[in-house]
Amino acid sequence: MAPDRVMNITVLGSGTCVPSLERRPCSILIQWNHMSILVDAGPGIMGQLLKAGVKITDIDLILLSHFHLDHSAEVAPFIFALKYSGMNRTKRLTLGGGPGLNAFFNRLNLAHDNSLEMDGTGLTILELSPPGSLDAISPNPANGPAPLKVSCSRVAHRPESLAYRFEEPNGFSLVYSGDTDMSDELVGISKNADLLICESSFPDDKKRSGHLTPSLAGDIAARARVKRLVLTHFYPECEDADILAQCRKSFSGPVVRAKDLLRL
Repeated sequence: MAPDRVMNITVLGSGTCVPSLERRPCSILIQWNHMSILVDAGPGIMGQLLKAGVKITDIDLILLSHFHLDHSAEVAPFIFALKYSGMNRTKRLTLGGGPGLNAFFNRLNLAHDNSLEMDGTGLTILELSPPGSLDAISPNPANGPAPLKVSCSRVAHRPESLAYRFEEPNGFSLVYSGDTDMSDELVGISKNADLLICESSFPDDKKRSGHLTPSLAGDIAARARVKRLVLTHFYPECEDADILAQCRKSFSGPVVRAKDLLRL
C-alpha cells in the first residue's frame, strides 16, 4: 500500500509541440508543504497554472527535463513576467536543469536583449550533473518539516535530458521521465516508485527514435515495479489509438491516460 502523501500533483500539459486545443506541452505542477515546483515549462504553461489556481509568483523552482522548445519556451516569458512590479514577488526563483543549463540561459538572455536579468530576490541557476541529487528541498529547513528529496538521472533523448524523482519524508515517491527512449537509467530512478509519469509519445506501431511507446513505457514501469503509471506527452497519432491496451501488454498495474489539468 502506498504511504499517505502530502504532495499534490497536477498535469498542466499532456501534449507536445503540435498545436492542440485539448493538450498543452508536457508539464506538471508539484505542490508540497507551501512549496510549488514546476517541471517543464513549454508554451502556454503560465495560463495552465492560472487555471489550476496557482500564480506564477507561487513557483519556487522550475526544473527542465531538457531544452527543447516544447519543454522550455515559457522560461523567458515566465521570468520576464515576474519582473512586472504588480507581481509583488517576494521570494527567489530557482531554475534547474541538466548539463549546459548556464550556457542555455545565457544564450536565452542574450536573445532577449538581457531582459531576463533579475535583481532583488533574484534568480538562481542550478545546473545539475547527473546522476545525483539536489540539496534537500524545504521551504523552511530550519524550522519546517523534513525536506523533500529530489534526485535526477540521465535518460536517452538529449545530452542534457533528465528524469526526476521526488520523495517525501514518509516515503511517497513520484518520478517524471521527461522525454526518453528505452533507458535503464529511468528504470533505476523509478525503482518501487508510487507514481511514474512517463512519456508515451507514439503508438506501438509508430515508434520514433528518442521516444517511448505505450508498451515500452509499460515495460519500464514493470521492470521498476512501479505502483501506478501515468502516460503522457501524446502526439496526435495517439489520439485514435488504444494506448492503455498497448501499455497493458507489458504492465499489469494501474494505468492512467493523462489529460490537461488532471489532478493525481
